[in-house]
Amino acid sequence: MSGYRFSVIIEKDKDGYFAICPELQGCYTQGDTYEEVMENIKDAIRLHIQDRIENGDEISQPESVSLTSLEVAV
Repeated sequence: MSGYRFSVIIEKDKDGYFAICPELQGCYTQGDTYEEVMENIKDAIRLHIQDRIENGDEISQPESVSLTSLEVAV
């Protein structure tokens, strides 16, 4: 069994939590609590990776990740 490390972005709004893994296109989920969304994104990443392995696709790992907040005036 191989181990992989991916970045995950968690957002909270009035409806709960939303999680996305930016390195895996289309890999996202939601949950009512932080703990639930973390378990859900782990499952989503695991399934995404298993699908790529079965299809013989490459699984690239990020060299570095940077996250920032940007204010935009409109």
